[in-house]
Amino acid sequence: MSHPRVQVIVHAGFHKTGTTSLQSFFSQNKSALAPYLAYYGKDDFPAAGTQARLYAQRPFPHRLFKFRRALRAFLQSIPDHATIVLSRETFSGGMPGHRTLSGRLMTSYQGPATRLAKIIISELRRRFGPTTEITFFYTTRERESWLRSVYGHLLRSIRLTEDYESFRARFPELPGPEIEARRLAQRLSPVPVHTAALETYASAPEGPAAALLDLLEIPPALRSRLRPVARQNTANPPELQADFLRLNRSIKAKSALKAAKEALL
Repeated sequence: MSHPRVQVIVHAGFHKTGTTSLQSFFSQNKSALAPYLAYYGKDDFPAAGTQARLYAQRPFPHRLFKFRRALRAFLQSIPDHATIVLSRETFSGGMPGHRTLSGRLMTSYQGPATRLAKIIISELRRRFGPTTEITFFYTTRERESWLRSVYGHLLRSIRLTEDYESFRARFPELPGPEIEARRLAQRLSPVPVHTAALETYASAPEGPAAALLDLLEIPPALRSRLRPVARQNTANPPELQADFLRLNRSIKAKSALKAAKEALL
C-alpha cells in the first residue's frame, strides 16, 4: 500500500520549558490551523502519554511494549494529513527529580527519551510509510532557571522536603535541556532534531508556540488571526513555595498533604 508524503513533527519535551503554554495555544487554534496541519496533544492520546511516563519510572521491556501498543492504536485512529504535530513532554520520559520504582533518582532524559523516540519513529513509518518526514522538536531553557522551575513543580506535586540549595546539590552533573537535546540529536540521527530556547520567545505574541509556528512556516496572514493564550503552568511565588515546603515537612498523611496543598492553591 502506497502512502502520500507525510511530515510529522514530534514535540517531545522537555518538562518546564513552556510546553503547556505551547500546547494550549495549538489546542485553542486547532480549527484555524487545520488547513495546514493536524495537531494532537496530551488529551488526544492519554494512553500513549501515560505509558511513556510509566516507562521512565519502571523501565522494563513490557512497559516499552505497552507504550508501543498505545501509540500504534492512536496512530491507527487518526486520518491522514500532509502535516501532523504530536506534542507531549512525557515522550521524553520522566522529569528529573522524580524517582524510578527502585528508588533511583532520575537525573537525565537520555535513556528513556532515546528508546521512546525510536519507537515513535518506527510507529510513524509503520502508519504513514517509510518516506515519512519526521522531525523531533525540543523546547529548552537555561539550566538554572529550568532547575528552579523543576524544584517548584516537585514541591507542589510530591513530598519534597529539601530547600532549593540542598535539592540543587543533588544534581551536580545534571545537564540542562539544551545539552540534553544536543545529545539526543546525535542518538536520533539521521532523523533531524530542532530546538528552541524558551528565552528566545519570551516576548513573542504567541509565546513558546511561536517557535513551532516558525518551524512549520505558518503564513503571517494566518498567524495574525490566531488567538493568544495566557501563560500556562507558571511558577508559584516564593512565599507559596515556602508554604509547600513547610507542609511537606509537617504533614505525614498523603491525603491530608494533598488536601492542604489544594487549599493553598
